[in-house]
Amino acid sequence: MNTEIQHSILLVEDDLRLADLVSRYLVNHGFIVAVVSRGDEVVERVQRDNPDLVILDLGLPGEDGFSICRRLRPEYANPILILTARDNDIDHVLGLELGADDYVIKPVEPRVLLARIGVLLRRNRPAPAPGASKVLTFGRLLINIVSRAVKWDGREVALSRNEFDLLVFLASHPGEIQSRERLFKSLYNRDYDGLDRMLDIRISRLRRKLDDDAENPQRIKTIWGQGYLFVPDAW
Repeated sequence: MNTEIQHSILLVEDDLRLADLVSRYLVNHGFIVAVVSRGDEVVERVQRDNPDLVILDLGLPGEDGFSICRRLRPEYANPILILTARDNDIDHVLGLELGADDYVIKPVEPRVLLARIGVLLRRNRPAPAPGASKVLTFGRLLINIVSRAVKWDGREVALSRNEFDLLVFLASHPGEIQSRERLFKSLYNRDYDGLDRMLDIRISRLRRKLDDDAENPQRIKTIWGQGYLFVPDAW
């Protein structure tokens, strides 16, 4: 008997032929797939069904994918994968800025899409090393790894899942430079291709939320040519 968990996916795609091909392929690989073809139906559907992952097109009738992503992200904790024919850098960066977990350009090989979905669904959250504290404290910064809560200077800081995971990884290695290659491999289970700006965007969002000067950051520093450095005594 197959005891594997069946993950649910909401596929948001107005090209009905493509939606049918993708959904049948995913169903054949063990997923439960629901299809929505209009953008203005997505948020209510996600709130009702809470799927394990949303595959989101950008050009949709009723409401575009960027607007949907912006509305979903504050309350939807599971992955959002943008699947679109738009291949320009501005759209890519904007999608990630709005909280998408991945950005895949059509046409895409079904096996590649399946792999990207698998990475998002099975990605382990960073955990402290054996014997390490479940709460990381650096001056006015407190990170509770169990409850996934962050407080800065006594106030709750709302972080996305990806932002939290990145902060925990950096804070678990204070004073150590973390290369983009290591961060991509550890957090996203894929190699850094030298072009992907996802990490830079999330670092920028972390700095903003933790009152770190974007022009001259003191807490999460960029070490040019090497990576990022979490400074433990700057909090």
